[in-house]
Amino acid sequence: MDATSTQIAIVGGTGPQGRGLAARFAAAGLAVRLGSRDGERAGAAAVEAAALAARLTRGAAGDVTGTVNVEAVAGADMVLVAVPWAAHADTLRELAPVLSGRIVIDCVNPLGFDERGPYALAVDEGSAAEQAQVLLPGSRVVAAFHHVSAVLLLDGDRTSMDTDVLVLGDDRSAADAVVALAGLVPGMRGVFAGRLRNAGQVEALTANLIAANRRYKSHTGVRLTGI
Repeated sequence: MDATSTQIAIVGGTGPQGRGLAARFAAAGLAVRLGSRDGERAGAAAVEAAALAARLTRGAAGDVTGTVNVEAVAGADMVLVAVPWAAHADTLRELAPVLSGRIVIDCVNPLGFDERGPYALAVDEGSAAEQAQVLLPGSRVVAAFHHVSAVLLLDGDRTSMDTDVLVLGDDRSAADAVVALAGLVPGMRGVFAGRLRNAGQVEALTANLIAANRRYKSHTGVRLTGI
């Protein structure tokens, strides 16, 4: 992947994970657009992400801009969806016409929380990523970036991310492109982990990681051995 010619749009870019990934991608030299229903919020988040990217690279980073969702995704090579689960379906329905033909990276985790802790929610389609493919029949949907800690992404003192990114998709060339995208971030490695039908257990694993983080006061990720 040529970082200098790749443009990433992040829908839900005002949240911690969206801002953090935007900063890391920009630090790798990519142009990033943050999208939101509120253009002013997207602009403010873009300023924050750009400042973090500049800190990570001492000034040599790609541009980060912010605007409303539909404008953010226009012309993007890849679109990463990082909205809350409750907004997932409505957001994708709204953007479906402009997402046709694009690689759409879904990193949404359908989770619930109660007094016993985090747990995976049942999704009729099997997973958030599979729901995305149903709602976006003209897009190349890939599931990835579910287990990357937003706290660590936003830590300006952490120049390397010690984590693997599990990448799932039915379109192998699209999945390979996302594997390469993950590999642009120092310390991060993209690993192909199966077809989209296996995304449910990857999304659900996030509940286990959150529980471990709470117990051990950590920000754990995933590393695969033997590859």
